[in-house]
Amino acid sequence: MSPSFETQLAPLAQALRTGTLSLADYLAALEAYFNDNNEPIQAFLPEENRFERLQQEAAALEAQYPLPSARPLLYGVPVGVKDIFHVNGFKTQAGSNLPADKLTGPEAESVTRLKQMGALILGKTVTTEFAYFAPGPTRNPHNLEHTPGGSSSGSAAAVAAHLCPLTLGTQTVGSVVRPASFCGVVGFKPTSGRISTAGVIPLSPTLDHVGLFTQDVAGATLAAGILCADWQAVAPTNERPRLGIPVGPYLDRVGSEGLDHFQTTVAKLTQAGFIIQTISTMPNFDEIYEAHMALMAAETAAVHQDWFAQFEDRYRAKTAELIKRGQNISPELIETARTSRAYLRDNLQALMTEHEIDLWVSPAAVGPAPAGLGGTGDPVMNLPWTFAGLPVLNLPSGFSKNGLPLGLQLSGGWNADEQLLAWAEPIAEVVK
Repeated sequence: MSPSFETQLAPLAQALRTGTLSLADYLAALEAYFNDNNEPIQAFLPEENRFERLQQEAAALEAQYPLPSARPLLYGVPVGVKDIFHVNGFKTQAGSNLPADKLTGPEAESVTRLKQMGALILGKTVTTEFAYFAPGPTRNPHNLEHTPGGSSSGSAAAVAAHLCPLTLGTQTVGSVVRPASFCGVVGFKPTSGRISTAGVIPLSPTLDHVGLFTQDVAGATLAAGILCADWQAVAPTNERPRLGIPVGPYLDRVGSEGLDHFQTTVAKLTQAGFIIQTISTMPNFDEIYEAHMALMAAETAAVHQDWFAQFEDRYRAKTAELIKRGQNISPELIETARTSRAYLRDNLQALMTEHEIDLWVSPAAVGPAPAGLGGTGDPVMNLPWTFAGLPVLNLPSGFSKNGLPLGLQLSGGWNADEQLLAWAEPIAEVVK
């Protein structure tokens, strides 16, 4: 079933804000579509009287902003929020069996910001347990027998299924870019710290990033401009970015189909006139991988110290194993991991300068979404960019042999999020 309403964030927001689309009419159409399409995908957590609540909130919004000229940027736009974000009026379960009253906290700053811009909270989206690897019930909208990825599984699937035009997620290894690739949507993870993580249950405070999902780059740019600190809009330009491919042990981790597709995508970009060069990098990728995973495990153990002591029997096996592993990591190893993180960031940026490239391009995942719902896929292609804290974007770039989406991963320089999104527009047109 295709929706009868606009699903891309920027035009929908404009239509609602200007009044060319009635908010009441839009919510009525969305309700009918949502009721038919959320259940098989299970992107959103159940909520009784969801649309009665939304209609009341919409009426209050209309009363607050009767004049279209005074309406905020996201007036009436429904947003899905990963269930590790605290949202006033919603419990936070974090995909777990822990008592919800143990997981309370003030509303996430990112959620409050979206509300200030007029957004309506459509609901909580499914997450893996505490944003790690133990999956929830969400299915891939392109094939219900395949994973949507994780940990932001519900958020990616919700946008892919047109249930809402914008969702929030988080990435600690690959939890925005990978599910975005698997579900065929745009996923944006900013520079570390540019979107506040306050009010979000942490997995690894050093490595956690708040990110977002939209249908297209224009929508991601609109949302990023609202959520990212100190956003400076970049003027459109015809200048094309110079692209670098990080060859070496990192790229060797991609699967055969993923590599074939990546090479085809690179050929399209070359034919379209983009300058692309291969750059040997991350010869110590195995060490980078181990440092990231050690730091994440140690910090997760610290975050969960009290909860795990009380409720160990309620944790799923994958999460419990991570916490136990983290409890045994030495302070020296943690410090070494933090040092290697800074070194990787500096090295990647030095290579960009040395080779005069503007963006790194790489596969967004090792291949298409795996079959089955028992796992969420391998995040290894996303790990170094997360570890370095650099901004990253997934662009849908076609389909696998079995009809599942594949994506191209773009990574920019530190705090160069605005330029990354500006340069992504012409790339997206070529690779789609």
